[in-house]
Amino acid sequence: MKRVLKYLTYLSCILFFTCSDFLVQEPDEQISITEQLAYKEGVLTALNGIYRDIEALFSSREVIYADVQGGNITFTPATNDKLIETPSSIENSYEFSDRKDESNYANYYKEIYDIINQANLILSKFDNYSFFTKNEQNQLQAELLTIRALMHYQAAIHYAQAYDFTPDASHLGIVYNTRTLTAGIDFPSRYTLKETYDLIKSDLNTALSLYTNLQALAGPSISYFNPTTTQALYARIALQMNDWEQAFTYANTVITTSGISLATQENYVTEWELDTEPVSEIVLEFSAPRTSEGDVSSSISGLFIYNSPTNYKSYVASDDLLNLYDPNDIRADMFLEVNLPTLSNSVELDLPYYFTKKFQGDAGTSFIRLSEMYLIRAEANARLSELDNALIDLNLIRERSNLLPLDINSDILENIFLERRRELAFEGHLLFDIIRYNKDVTRNLGCIANTCYLSFPSNFFILPIPDSSTELNENIQQNEGY
Repeated sequence: MKRVLKYLTYLSCILFFTCSDFLVQEPDEQISITEQLAYKEGVLTALNGIYRDIEALFSSREVIYADVQGGNITFTPATNDKLIETPSSIENSYEFSDRKDESNYANYYKEIYDIINQANLILSKFDNYSFFTKNEQNQLQAELLTIRALMHYQAAIHYAQAYDFTPDASHLGIVYNTRTLTAGIDFPSRYTLKETYDLIKSDLNTALSLYTNLQALAGPSISYFNPTTTQALYARIALQMNDWEQAFTYANTVITTSGISLATQENYVTEWELDTEPVSEIVLEFSAPRTSEGDVSSSISGLFIYNSPTNYKSYVASDDLLNLYDPNDIRADMFLEVNLPTLSNSVELDLPYYFTKKFQGDAGTSFIRLSEMYLIRAEANARLSELDNALIDLNLIRERSNLLPLDINSDILENIFLERRRELAFEGHLLFDIIRYNKDVTRNLGCIANTCYLSFPSNFFILPIPDSSTELNENIQQNEGY
């Protein structure tokens, strides 16, 4: 009975507390956690808890950040007063004036490092895992290293400037944790951005050398890290750090070896509308959690869903985005058009709003699709001056969307940027694409901020490190301008 109680204590910690919560528990509770990591079931429960935390993070309002800031997303009128206002939860960040003392994304920063600490906690006990076979241990380590790399990458794109902000990427990156940290004892500093990405790549390279044909947890392979999903993540990260060769290599590997195919033109919209199954071209999707009865308990649709004229969410497509779709583009049908009563200049009007069809019903959190791999390979080839090959991939996505192909005389890089904006809308890419391209933010139609334009470069393309972190660790340097 004592062992069962300890296991339940550990299970509740994994599911309902963060790793930083573990680290400040009383010594006897710390021992209980350590004991539970001495059992195979406890380790796998911990890994499952980490994946659940990742899903919760990526189905939270963080997913709207890049599209809101970049100009793809605007807002619906409130059901009570019919006014369009910036949601209070992103009021400061939307204005590019987030506050370090009350950051709209303070919890996001905390959750990133909590997940990192959870992964490091399990990794720190590897010498004790005699209950795993060597292959099982390698698979577990590979997944945890990939998770650690992913979380540090998310921190980097939100809290560190573009890779080429300085010629050698010697500007501030992030704190990179490779071991569990104890509050009041460990005070890490930020690495340079080059050092940050070198550490990310090191974790990914080690993971790829360790993966087996096993899967640590039961469930669909697209919901967990494995060689294919890790290579796809690597392609995305390499692109953002301007490593065009690696971006090409890993995107090409996923395209040619994953066995995944692009959704067809005929089925593209229909597949998104059916929330019972993932879209066929999904490479990585974090499954929506379910209750013991099998019902979805939460979903990314909580940000985008339209249920009725009195039950809908805040985030819809801006006219800036909608105007990018040619009338023949099948993706122009990816929006649910709804008229909603809106108070404008003291007059109530029924105005159209466009809810994305990507995340309705009980949708899982689509994180990487094969379309992105083709667009990564296209951009990598374009930047490597392989324009003919870049054009082939770009036109493949365009023609699937019922658009005419472009010729070699077009501005291929600019057209790849626009194609990413159309294809990957609502999936959390736009601002980071703008940063990689060294573009200005230009929000026109539907922008209700005081700051609708932000020229590149600017201190405010990134968020402030929350005071809750800098005050506890004097070695963490705050971002310029905050």
